Amino acid sequence: MSLPRDTRTEIIGKGINDKMNHAYAYGGIAMSINTVESYLDIPIDYYVKMNMEGFQDIVNAVGGVTVDNDMDLAYKGFTFNKGTIDLNGKEALIYSRIRKEDPRGDYGRQMRQRQVIQAVMKKGASLSTLTNYDDIFEALGKNVETNLSFNEMLSIQNNYKSSLKNIEQYTLEGDNQRVDGVWYNIVPEGTKLEAQNRVKTHLGL
Repeated sequence: MSLPRDTRTEIIGKGINDKMNHAYAYGGIAMSINTVESYLDIPIDYYVKMNMEGFQDIVNAVGGVTVDNDMDLAYKGFTFNKGTIDLNGKEALIYSRIRKEDPRGDYGRQMRQRQVIQAVMKKGASLSTLTNYDDIFEALGKNVETNLSFNEMLSIQNNYKSSLKNIEQYTLEGDNQRVDGVWYNIVPEGTKLEAQNRVKTHLGL
């Protein structure tokens, strides 16, 4: 589930209402986790912080990715035709950053980011077919930070491969509204409650 970066919420630990992504600017990973925990009313035990600039290294390390593009798009000299397309690292980064050229705006960008990440996971789940382990681990080491242990990552890779065939994608949608001169994504309480219940059901809470 994607949470739009401009979603107006309480920043836990700062004591103000602001855009959700500002939690990271104010207090890093800890404040981001606390804010999302409060917003969705769920516990968050693990996190993965990804450097999107370096994400292209990860895509290249797994030999590129394949995604299903649902519309013709062009951005920064790159053209992405509707249909199944193969992307190298640079192309994947550009593809996942398109926003204004998509009539869905940030929601479309979130979808493409999920597509690319899911495609990388799919490639990573078949590590036995890859030969460039060193490149993959180097790219991950430079661009990914997590509190998952290596053994926990291996456990996920070994035991949850099949889940990649059964992924549901969901975007928390709201309305763009101006509050005190600043544009926010305002999520109706009913929509927020539905999102909370959806995640709680998946977590068995």
